[in-house]
Amino acid sequence: MAALASSLIRQKREIREPVASRPVAPQRKVCPRGTKSLCQKQLLILISKVRLCGGRKGRLEKTPEPQLKGIVTKLLCRHGFYLRMHPDGSIDGTKEDTNSFTLFNLIPVGLRVVAIQGTKSGQYIAMNAEGYLYTSAHFTAECRFKECVFENYYVTYSSTLYRQRESGRSWYLGINKEGQPMKGNRVKKTKAAAHFLPKLLEVAMYREPSLHNVVDPSAPQKSDEAGAPSKETAKPHKAT
Repeated sequence: MAALASSLIRQKREIREPVASRPVAPQRKVCPRGTKSLCQKQLLILISKVRLCGGRKGRLEKTPEPQLKGIVTKLLCRHGFYLRMHPDGSIDGTKEDTNSFTLFNLIPVGLRVVAIQGTKSGQYIAMNAEGYLYTSAHFTAECRFKECVFENYYVTYSSTLYRQRESGRSWYLGINKEGQPMKGNRVKKTKAAAHFLPKLLEVAMYREPSLHNVVDPSAPQKSDEAGAPSKETAKPHKAT
């Protein structure tokens, strides 16, 4: 009730008093453009310094973490042979555990996709459109193999580029009972020829982006001028 009474009294006073006698609030003077006070200038300088320091801190926090460059390993086939790459680029299997040509770099080039590179020759294992294995001095789409863990911790390596057209079955890297490489279209995932047991020896890390970019299998391959060997010049190894 008291609040209602006071509001009524205020309304009566406003009606009685003339409009001209009411006090007018002083208007603020607008500073012309281009003229800033010393306080405003110092405030702008302070804000710019804070923004600059924040940007530098953000850039320092975005330093890339060390990433996996490759794994030096030996690939032991379930048949008892180590995968081997000779200096001339030929591929076979050997039972010698101390053979230096059985060392390979497993380089990640995609999600569960690796490149298999011989540490001595520096060449990559590749599979052509006929399922034959060959070695390439340059990394191409045919050098990409999908890595999958099978039963009993064995690993299979299948071509990411080629597979059976009708059934869609993958073509696998495999070694037969005589230690010779097999055609990918004749190797089955459930057979011992396709099962490998990687023996980790060394892990290498890096901070720069990987040199082995993921290659789109549907994209056309580059010619010999770009350094990638064509299918006509690739010499497949004898396979069973």
